[in-house]
Amino acid sequence: MTARPQYLTETPDRTASGPLTLSSDLLSELLTNMRLNGVRYRRIHVGPRFNLSFDAKPGRSYFHFLAVGSGFLRTEDGTLHKLSAGNAVFMPHGGPHQLLSNPDLPARGIDSFDAVPLSDTVCDVDACPSADPTPSAIFFNGSMELDLGGMQGLSQLMPDVILVDATGKRYPGLLPILTSMKNEVCAARVGFTGILARLAEVAAAMLVRGWVECGCDNTSGLVAALRDPRLARAILALHRRPGHQWTVAELAAECNISRSVFAQRFQTTIGMSPLRYATELRMLLAGQWLAQDTLPIQAVAQRLGYASQAAFSRAFKRVTGQPPGASRDAPPGGLPT
Repeated sequence: MTARPQYLTETPDRTASGPLTLSSDLLSELLTNMRLNGVRYRRIHVGPRFNLSFDAKPGRSYFHFLAVGSGFLRTEDGTLHKLSAGNAVFMPHGGPHQLLSNPDLPARGIDSFDAVPLSDTVCDVDACPSADPTPSAIFFNGSMELDLGGMQGLSQLMPDVILVDATGKRYPGLLPILTSMKNEVCAARVGFTGILARLAEVAAAMLVRGWVECGCDNTSGLVAALRDPRLARAILALHRRPGHQWTVAELAAECNISRSVFAQRFQTTIGMSPLRYATELRMLLAGQWLAQDTLPIQAVAQRLGYASQAAFSRAFKRVTGQPPGASRDAPPGGLPT
């Protein structure tokens, strides 16, 4: 299994014809089904010296937009990333981190500051010291669940940190979206939270698309397969209909190639057979539905096409090593890579 990359920053196109990309159908499916759930926003004012720490949030993602000023992002491994106005940070896996002005300052948890509610989902945090009340930097922070629908497993391939210069050429439409989000929070007009939610989904879609276009350093078998137009059709079919009892012949027909060629290409690229991949995908989705959505085991079994709860439970334990009930207390696993 290939580990996901830790960081992704903007990189030049790798080929003369443009960056390597996933299947356009697959990308469309990914962005169409993407939703942000349970979003919470903060507008954060800081003085010239600050060190704000953010705890790990498994199952949730972090987003930061630096609207004014400068600072650093420090990740769990101690790496420092310089931030300036117009920079955005997306952390799909919700890892612990700090936003700071000086690496030597002691950290203070963001939740320890008083927050003034602006709505049910938005609050204002003033971290400026009384001696220097004028903010030196303003951050817009979001925490949310990233829902990719039937393709949720692809989120496991995203790097821990995506750093974006919204003023750069790769994201020409992102800065106006982020600026609009900032303006909605600052103005707090009637209905601003609904508009903010929609703008946030557009911004997240742009960031995910950027990951697809820039994420050439991930050499996992799945990413290689997603860049193969024929194999991508089969993977798209599996993610769209995980409960269908696929055969190798049906998947080969999706790719318009022979059964033997498809099976060999899939095994060589992914490192496992198509039906093994289909089973592991089902168990990944099952773990998410059981742990995150708290669906009954019987409902999960039916959704994934198993004839009985017992048959599903046997398959789940065979693949994951534990019964379905135990997965409610465990973090969801990753897609096979």
